[in-house]
Amino acid sequence: QVQLVESGGGLVQPGGSLRLSCTASGFTINGFWMYWIRQTPGKGLEWVSSINTSGGTPYYQDSVKGRFTISRDNAKNTLYLQMSSLEVDDTALYYCARALGSDDDYWGQGTQVTVSS
Repeated sequence: QVQLVESGGGLVQPGGSLRLSCTASGFTINGFWMYWIRQTPGKGLEWVSSINTSGGTPYYQDSVKGRFTISRDNAKNTLYLQMSSLEVDDTALYYCARALGSDDDYWGQGTQVTVSS
């Protein structure tokens, strides 16, 4: 059974850091592009970052460039998002997903990140 389980969210003060993890089961992530997407009531769904199958090429939304780092550990079958210098506008439900927009598209349940003082 295919599963993506996100973890690592929580409440953090502005300027703080969090590392999100997304552990996959039922498939191996090394065959797929992987993505982080976030959702807020005001902006809806928003692509944050993605990484290619080899892990050598990350892509970021402009607002998170220089603050977020996506990575993958194929041996652990896990995707990560290291978030630093967090801002209030980063508050969202963060999802990981595989093969976005394809027939193999699959999403996790999400982990809440709240940035507040």
